[in-house]
Amino acid sequence: MFDFLEGYDILGAFWTTVQLTIYSAIGSLIWGTLLAAMRVSPVPLMRGFGSVYVNIVRNIPLTVIIVFTSLGLFQTLGVSMGAKDFTTINFRLAVLGLIAYTSAFVCEALRSGINTVPLGQVEAARAIGLNFTQTLRLIVLPQAFRSVVGPLTNVLIALTKNTTVAAAIGVAEAALLMREMIENEAQLLLISAIFAFGFICLTLPTGLFLGWVAKKVAVKR
Repeated sequence: MFDFLEGYDILGAFWTTVQLTIYSAIGSLIWGTLLAAMRVSPVPLMRGFGSVYVNIVRNIPLTVIIVFTSLGLFQTLGVSMGAKDFTTINFRLAVLGLIAYTSAFVCEALRSGINTVPLGQVEAARAIGLNFTQTLRLIVLPQAFRSVVGPLTNVLIALTKNTTVAAAIGVAEAALLMREMIENEAQLLLISAIFAFGFICLTLPTGLFLGWVAKKVAVKR
């Protein structure tokens, strides 16, 4: 029944999906945190940049962003991300596109967490001489992260599924292999079920674990 699977590296394809998710999640968390800091910054220029970036990027289809990284950055501008072979270049460009897109949603989730921090704590921090950066780093962000574990979990799960868009520029992840198998084999339903089960195995444990973490670290007010 499963003889048609021979010759296809399904585990390798899902491993590429996992790598895309991990690298993109780390980059999105860093860039999204910086964007959130900009959006609550007292500097108008930084607030303006953060607001414009988030509102523009999150309204652009991810496919457009991913294709732009290949056609615009690599083929037009020659940006190779420090790699020489096309496989590595496309992988890194896909990670860049996923970071650029997902960080906008990380920013908004984190900004909602920042808004839950009582204003009195911020005023107290300023009263004892802490500047904006110190207040954000020591007082606001630790509480904000604890309150948005749930929303960030949803962003992470969406990111895992969004990695399938990387197939548009030839990254050999699960969706690209699934498309190849469907074209070569007459087992549409079975192939779809196999890959659907694979993504469930990636996202369901993540959601359950981070849901448990969210309850453990929730800020009691």
